[in-house]
Amino acid sequence: MNDLLRQEVTATADRIVVKVGTRVVTRADGLLDDERIAELAGQLSQLVASGREVVLVSSGAVGAGMGELDLSTRPDDLAQLQAVAAIGQAKLIESYDRIFRQHDRHAAQLLLTAQDLDDRAGYLNVRNTLLALLQFGAIPVVNENDTVAVDELMTTFGDNDRLAALVTNLLGAQLLIILSNVPGLMDGDPADPATQRIGTVTELDESLDDYVTESTDLLGKGGMASKLEAARIVTTAGENMIIASGDEPDVLTRIIAGEDLGTLILAQGKTVSPWKRWIGFSAQPRGKLHLDAGACQALLEQGSSLLPIGISRLEGQFEKGDVIELIAPDSRQLARGLTNYSSSQVAKIIGLQSDLIAETLGQRPYVEVVHRDNLVLLD
Repeated sequence: MNDLLRQEVTATADRIVVKVGTRVVTRADGLLDDERIAELAGQLSQLVASGREVVLVSSGAVGAGMGELDLSTRPDDLAQLQAVAAIGQAKLIESYDRIFRQHDRHAAQLLLTAQDLDDRAGYLNVRNTLLALLQFGAIPVVNENDTVAVDELMTTFGDNDRLAALVTNLLGAQLLIILSNVPGLMDGDPADPATQRIGTVTELDESLDDYVTESTDLLGKGGMASKLEAARIVTTAGENMIIASGDEPDVLTRIIAGEDLGTLILAQGKTVSPWKRWIGFSAQPRGKLHLDAGACQALLEQGSSLLPIGISRLEGQFEKGDVIELIAPDSRQLARGLTNYSSSQVAKIIGLQSDLIAETLGQRPYVEVVHRDNLVLLD
């Protein structure tokens, strides 16, 4: 039954995003593993030859740079870290391009920051570029632009697991495959011989957090926690994801054939529209609205818009058209949406009936603070 489910998931995936971790594409000494890259490139090329569209999200720039510079530890200094990434990125894309050409394919480098996907026009530009590359039969190689991404400027994705999830949503890809150095989601410590791989996850709930162990990898940044967060992004948008080991021979070919490798995490609901994917996952929220229980129930059970009467308080400063977070009484992020009013206007109408908006503000351009067409449920 599990094999049939996997075969259905992979057979219907015409557009696939594959993410490879640092440990998959580098050797123990930090240098790029050309043999592993060649194996992956061959499998990716076969997928494209079969009529599928494939995008590769590849870690490894920092690790490759460390190897080129003979560094044993990841630099703590930001400027040095970005310099290492710049050196490594050149080596990384050169390796991919050289090997893809052996399969009559072109590698295309895209370096992104979170800011590129935050802006709606930039988001669409990235999407159009990727689609054009896929039409040319090229294999886009996407990575975070580590040379300019800075946490303080909100331009970093945090890790390439999240970047891969956002690219999956950006393109409406039906499947994200994350290749790591573990066989999948495990039900205990991977070092414990008694630990078992979890084959399929049908519901992403808090119980899965018990299976997460902290990453101690000096080269890569992600761990199982980041992969589960990526899974939440992808499956909430209605797509599927597989976590598997990049050490397995012919791993991509076998996964697409429906073999029981790694952990399959199934879509958690219906497919979300491209517009709502941008609102829910890529755009940076500028503020928060805390809701009462009645408003939460109306959003979840009735598909309602958010009215001012259901707001209990606000946080942050935002303008009309900004993305804001909608927070439940227990502090969960319930949803995100585009606000029809600025924070200064919302502060004046909190808790009011909608028919009192005009009397309070002198006008009522909108009945709703967030219209349901511009609202994405994340719970």
